[in-house]
Amino acid sequence: MPQVIFYQLTSSDNGVAGRASEVIASAFANKQKISVLCDTQAQAEEVDELLWQLPADRFVPHNLYGEGPQSGTPVEICWRPEQVARRQMVVNVGSGMVPSPNLHRQIIDFVPVDENAKQAARVRYKNYQQAGCNMQFKSA
Repeated sequence: MPQVIFYQLTSSDNGVAGRASEVIASAFANKQKISVLCDTQAQAEEVDELLWQLPADRFVPHNLYGEGPQSGTPVEICWRPEQVARRQMVVNVGSGMVPSPNLHRQIIDFVPVDENAKQAARVRYKNYQQAGCNMQFKSA
């Protein structure tokens, strides 16, 4: 049963992509292989850029889907649900649910500050719960 962790964002966070890049860096430091799911290629490129801006001691080897070495990198950034590889962890930067959540050990999701995005996060939370996932909520 996968564990789904929702992080409550605050106005001081650099949006979902900014908070996600910090979570990704921490997970990579713990030797996790991660898929990152975004809504659009532009959003995926934003996450890519934020990962490049991390300090050198927090470097995260990553690539956008379809780029990088044949064997892949520890972090792959996707923008279509079918691109998500079967990895230990998925960080969901997008507004939809991670497809086939039971294929992953852990899913990270976010509750944005914006009220409409917050409502979409509540729907995802319920859907993961109904899929039998172990739910956890973390505030800032």
